[in-house]
Amino acid sequence: MAASKTAAVWTDDEPLECVSILPETPNVITVCFQAPSGRPFGFRAGQFVTLELPVPGGPLYRTYTISSSPSRPLSLTITMKAQADSIGTRWIMDNLRPGMTLKALGPAGRFTATEHPAKKHLFISAGSGITPMMSMTTDFYDRGRACDIVFVNCARRPSEIIFRERLEHIASRMEGIELRWVVEAPDKYQPWTGYQGQFNQLMLGLMAPDYLEREVFCCGPEPFMQAVREALAGLGFDMEHYHQESFTAPGTPGPELVEAPVPEDDLPEENVQAEIAFEISGVTATCPETDTVLAAARSAGVAIPSGCTFGVCGTCKVKKTGGDVHMVHNGGITEDEIEEGYILACCSNPRGKVSLDL
Repeated sequence: MAASKTAAVWTDDEPLECVSILPETPNVITVCFQAPSGRPFGFRAGQFVTLELPVPGGPLYRTYTISSSPSRPLSLTITMKAQADSIGTRWIMDNLRPGMTLKALGPAGRFTATEHPAKKHLFISAGSGITPMMSMTTDFYDRGRACDIVFVNCARRPSEIIFRERLEHIASRMEGIELRWVVEAPDKYQPWTGYQGQFNQLMLGLMAPDYLEREVFCCGPEPFMQAVREALAGLGFDMEHYHQESFTAPGTPGPELVEAPVPEDDLPEENVQAEIAFEISGVTATCPETDTVLAAARSAGVAIPSGCTFGVCGTCKVKKTGGDVHMVHNGGITEDEIEEGYILACCSNPRGKVSLDL
C-alpha cells in the first residue's frame, strides 16, 4: 500500500506510534496508536491490522482486530489478551512503551456491518473476540442514528468482561443497544444476577427472541464459534446471515491478507438416512439424520421419557453403545456423562448406524 506522505489518511507506508497503554482486565491491555505524521486513520469498523514485532529471531507478524471506531479517526486502538502460549502479545506487553513505533500492514478484512447492512444485528463474542463488536457498536453509537443491537459476550468471570463499563455507558445513553453478559462463574464476594454457564440455544432464545430476523456476527475461539454455528443451524437460522471473523495473517513481509470462509460444519442432512438399533427393545428404525433420536424412537414405538425436549432437563438421557450422534444440548448433560456414552435423545441426531441401550 505505498502512498505519499501527503495522503489524506494513514497508510501502512508509515509506522504506528504507540502513545498510551491502558490495562483493561487481567492479562488484557489496549494499546493506542497514532500516525507520526498526524494523518487520521481510515478503516471500517471490524477490520484488523497486522503488526510486525521485532521479537528475538523475528520479525514476527501478528494480526489484531481494531477495537476503536472509524468515527474517532485520530487514533487507532488494539485490545489484546495474552494467552499461555503467546509470543507476540507477550512481547508487546513486556516491551512496547509510549514513543516506540511498529510497522503495520492493513487495515483489511470484511467482518464489518458496513459489508453486511441490516436493520437488526446480533453480536456474539467470547473473551477478546469482543474487540470487533466494540468497534462496530461504538461506530453505531457515534453516528447517533437509531439501531437495534443485541450484544452478547461470554467470559470466565464478570471481572474479565472487557469493555463492560464503556459498553454499559453507551447502552445507557442510546436506545436499541441491549447487553447480555454470560459468565462461567461469579467473582468471589460479588453477586451475579446475569446469565451463567455455557452459551446455548435456550439463552439465545431468551436474549434475542427475534434472532431469525437478525444479522449475526460472531468472534471468539474456534470451538466457541462452532458451538454458536451449530446452535443457530439447529434452530433453523439462515446461515447466509451469519458472519465470523476468520483471517490468515502473512508470515513474511508483503503477502496479502486473505479472508477465510466460514467453515462448513458437518451437520445432519435431510437426504441422508440413519439407522438406530434399540437393543433391549429389539427394534431397529431408519430415519433421516435431521430427525432426533427421540422422534425416531416415538415413530418406532419405543418409549423414552422426556420433558423439555430442548436439552435442558436431562429426562431423555440414554446410553449409546455404538455409533455417533450430533448433539447440541443446553446443559442437561455433563461432559463426564458424554464421555461415558450418554446422550440426550431430544437433541441428538443419529449419524450412520447407532445402537442404544434401550
